Amino acid sequence: MRLLVIEDDAKLGHWLRDALERALGGADLVTTLEEARAALQVRHFDLVVMDRRLPDGDAIELIATIRRLRPRPSILVLTALDDPNDIARALDAGADDYLSKPFEPVELIARVKAVLRRNELDQKGSTMVANLRFDIFARTAFVDGRPLVLPRRELALLEALMRRAGQVVLRENLENAVYNFDDEIQSNALDAHLSRLRKRLRENNCRAEIRAARGIGYLMADGE
Repeated sequence: MRLLVIEDDAKLGHWLRDALERALGGADLVTTLEEARAALQVRHFDLVVMDRRLPDGDAIELIATIRRLRPRPSILVLTALDDPNDIARALDAGADDYLSKPFEPVELIARVKAVLRRNELDQKGSTMVANLRFDIFARTAFVDGRPLVLPRRELALLEALMRRAGQVVLRENLENAVYNFDDEIQSNALDAHLSRLRKRLRENNCRAEIRAARGIGYLMADGE
């Protein structure tokens, strides 16, 4: 799962990015409408959490653009503008929910998960290859019913592969799932993560395997 945070307050923006990443998956942070538009052009996001007042305008201007994307990200507006008219304007524009500042972290995470559920990102629930099952919304993997504990980036890599099980996932898309915009990516970093993930799967007697489509990407398939 990939999230985009649009917030120009540096301290709050970094906190939001880190909190949402811990709870739900990879997250990127931008601070202006211009940066947000650029991010949306190059990467698919499942959820956009946006402040209203940005240096170059009102983020509501961006909602129409987001709603035209396919698949469409969920939208949570997070702002100090808590007048009922402001709330109505954001919801009428197409936001899925609206949370006023200040807010409790536990409420933020609960509201985000509710928005994702309503938009049926977890409709499929889980996907399975051989004896490996991945719960998409809980972001938890199981081998023969036993939880498989993985480091953050290996988990993001497995999620990207399992969401398109049996299909080739482009190397670029895997990198987008694993790394944030501001990460420094070494040339062989993705291969190292793939190697460690394969090793963990073998060690846990997983019969699903990661196969390479040379020069294109990778796919998750039944090893038997």
